[in-house]
Order: sequence, then C-alpha cells, then structure tokens
Amino acid sequence: MKRIITFILATGLCAFLATGCQEEYTTYSDAEYVMFSDSVSLNMVLENQDYFTVPVASTTACDYDRTFGVEIVDQGSTAIEGVHYRLASNTVTIPAGKRTAYVQVHGYYDRIEPSDTLQFSLRLVMPEQLEWDLYKDRTRVRMLKGCTFHVEDFTGWCVVTSTFLQDYPGVENTSIQRLIRTERDPNDPNTVIMHSWLFSGYDVRIRFDTSDPAKPLTTMPEDQVMSDEMSVFGKINGDNKILVTDNANYYSFYDACAGNVKLWTQVYVKNMGTMVGTVGSYYNIMEWISDEEADRLEREEGMKKYE
Repeated sequence: MKRIITFILATGLCAFLATGCQEEYTTYSDAEYVMFSDSVSLNMVLENQDYFTVPVASTTACDYDRTFGVEIVDQGSTAIEGVHYRLASNTVTIPAGKRTAYVQVHGYYDRIEPSDTLQFSLRLVMPEQLEWDLYKDRTRVRMLKGCTFHVEDFTGWCVVTSTFLQDYPGVENTSIQRLIRTERDPNDPNTVIMHSWLFSGYDVRIRFDTSDPAKPLTTMPEDQVMSDEMSVFGKINGDNKILVTDNANYYSFYDACAGNVKLWTQVYVKNMGTMVGTVGSYYNIMEWISDEEADRLEREEGMKKYE
C-alpha cells in the first residue's frame, strides 16, 4: 500500500511541476508551491569534492528570481555543522523562468569515517501559502563517505567466499572460502588478476569502473575459464571448460572504504563457441587482507594459500 501511495503522490508532483507563470508552459494548476524534491536526500562525500547538492522544486516557473531561507534543524541530527559539513549559503534562489534550484553542501571528507551514519535536516523558510501539505518544507540529508579508489588496495591476499563452491566444491575445496593472491593487470590500471580464483591454475580478471564514484561498479569480462568440467562436474558437457562472467541482471560493486567486492556471476558451458547451457548464477564476496592476516588465517584457521 505504501508503494502505491508514494507512486500516486509522485505522479501528482510531476503534474504540478509542469505548471508555469508564462504562456510557453502547460498549466495544470494556478497554485504555487515550493518544496524540497525529496523527503530524504542521500549523498556521497568524496575527496576533492567542492560540494554536493540538495534539490529544491517549485510547481511554477515565474519571470523573476525567488529567494528563500534555508534553516538547519538540529533535532535528530547526527552530523555537526562546521565539523562534518557546512552550507555554502543560508539561502537558495530559483532563477527566473526556472522551477528548480540547489542547496549546496560541503562535506568534510577527512572528518567522516567510513562507518559513520551522518544526517541532518534542512527546512525552507518561506511564506506559509507556498507550503504544500503533501510535500513538507524540510528534508533529511544523509551523508556517506565515498573513499577514493586505489587499485593497490585490491591487490595482495584476498579471501574469496563463493556460493558456487557450496554447490560444486570440485576435488580440492572443502570450504566455500579460499585464500588467494591477486595482482594488478599490467595492461589495465583498473583491472585485477585473481590467481587460482576458485580452482587452482585458473586465473580470472575483474575490472573496476571508477567513472562515477557514486556508482562503484565491478565487471568481469566474458568467457573467462574458471575450471575444467571434469574436475568439477565429473563429466564433460562441452569443450571441458567452465566459463564465467558478471551477471547482467544484478549490480556488482566494490567498496573502496572496506576493500571488498560483491560480485554476481553467471557460470556457463560452451562447445566450440556455441552455448551448451547455463550452470547458474552465483554470489561471490572478495575481501582483501594484510599479509599478517593471511599468515594468521593459514596458521590458526588452516586456510591454504593459493598463488
């Protein structure tokens, strides 16, 4: 029921946003309301980022600038003004002919921990007749630290946990976890080679998409050989190669703060380039650890190192 109500309200907002004071805008209502675009604004705080923005919307476009006050509401806040963030201005202006504007917020990257859950509320200070009961005059701003990606953080020893090993341990795996060695691909600065990923002697590559820090996606090239069929299935269905790539139906992503990757894969078999069949979709977690932790896992947990 909540999702249906949200959809109805969003549809109403879209209709109101189509209104305007000038003839070139289609008019659905003469009412003018101003509000934050979202009741909750989720934002990444990035290194060397000047600011992030919190959008403000109006149901009408007018032929003059409209300026409103922006007030910080302390109640329920876990972020401290001047410590974790600051506003670029305590006002926001919707330019003439426009329906949107943006409150600029600077987040202090070095003062936010990756595990922090920081939030504060903003309120628009404006005439009461501009307030729309359906959409309140305030928003809750949440901030997450988006750590800078360094490929070196994803090299060295790595603990792999795979649901594929739960179904198909093969002849060498007694656990769904493996301790493997990884290194940077010399041909691609954003690609890492994972040696003996799930089975000895078979290396695979994963690539980090760093184009948008707010979308830290990970991909795996197609048709990578992760094992031979006989060692895993006990029989040959195709050309004796088990192939793997990322699963296009699910997002796979990396966490530069925690140093891990959550990867959805598609496992399949071909014969001379022709698809024989799909084995299934499997979830994998790769967690990079220090040399000291790898030694401890080998010594105390009995984990074998695969290089």
